[in-house]
Amino acid sequence: MMREASFHILRVGIAITFLWIGILILKDPQGWSGYIQPWLLDFLPLTPDHMMISTAILDITVGTLLLIDKLTWQASLVGAAHLVTVLIVSGINSVTARDIGLLAGCLSLFIFSVK
Repeated sequence: MMREASFHILRVGIAITFLWIGILILKDPQGWSGYIQPWLLDFLPLTPDHMMISTAILDITVGTLLLIDKLTWQASLVGAAHLVTVLIVSGINSVTARDIGLLAGCLSLFIFSVK
């Protein structure tokens, strides 16, 4: 019972985080594109703003799937992969350091929900 409650608390908390960040990125993609490391700009298939809009859509999709508890292991795995990408692209700094905790939470959800 406690284990199941812990799973749902973690799932909903991470879902809200992904949804919130996705909405914030959609509201200001140009501002968020500043987190992309300059060395990566030449490799992007899209403009930085379009890349951030794509990221927002991914975040909102992951957050929605986690919130409604559908395709949970897939969403948590995609969320974890996305967070690894964020850490590589943005580097570990005072803003992204918290993404390590979110990454651990996504991996925990994945392990708990994979069947």
